[in-house]
Amino acid sequence: MVGDPISDLITRIKNAGAVRKDELVLPYSKFKASVAEALSNAGFVGEVSKEGKGVKKSLKIGLLYKGDGSPRIMDVKRVSKPGRRLYKSVKHIFPVRYGKGASIFSTPKGILTDSQARQEKVGGEELFKIW
Repeated sequence: MVGDPISDLITRIKNAGAVRKDELVLPYSKFKASVAEALSNAGFVGEVSKEGKGVKKSLKIGLLYKGDGSPRIMDVKRVSKPGRRLYKSVKHIFPVRYGKGASIFSTPKGILTDSQARQEKVGGEELFKIW
């Protein structure tokens, strides 16, 4: 059993990209699905879909690569961990890697990227940074 599902999700995505997989299949949860959708909207992963029924549901994530064949996701840094939650107000949300990356936030309006959170003028828990 995994103690931190978000760390598990981002590590699986990063590792699958490193070995040039086309897609990734992992156990489904609504929270993982919403994080994967936010990554898809930000352009870090491809199509996200739910498969199966009942207890056998799984989450399928398509992976994206750059023109030279390198993975779209170079690195990920977990910011808010189970032992230490970190929250940011909207005035303290800044671009990641000069706009080349993104921070993923859990906000009252759902899971948002840093640019979406600034646009919506809402802060929240910073889950991780990705570039």
